[in-house]
Amino acid sequence: MTTDATAAHAHSPYHSPAPATVPARQVLEDAGELLRALAAPVRIAIVLQLRESPRCVHELVDALGVTQPLVSQHLRILKSAGVVHGERSGREVLYELVDDHLAHIVIDAVAHAEEG
Repeated sequence: MTTDATAAHAHSPYHSPAPATVPARQVLEDAGELLRALAAPVRIAIVLQLRESPRCVHELVDALGVTQPLVSQHLRILKSAGVVHGERSGREVLYELVDDHLAHIVIDAVAHAEEG
């Protein structure tokens, strides 16, 4: 007997069979570090902003309504995790996502939270 939740999950476009083998421990640790780097509301908001276009710190401060030191702190964490990178443009650093895979993780998490 299947429950409604089981039936809904079975029809999910993301549902796939469990992998035959468990990834190497280092891969799992790296994935955990990446997810921890994404696991803060301000960092999620930064990723969503950078998904639209590269931004400098003051643009993120204005868009998110938080302080410059807080944005800078979160950008350091995201940069350390390989989520974003910055490129100097005159007196400012322009931040952008390293790739779109990470934005999809955040978008899917936000969509899931909105459904709940």
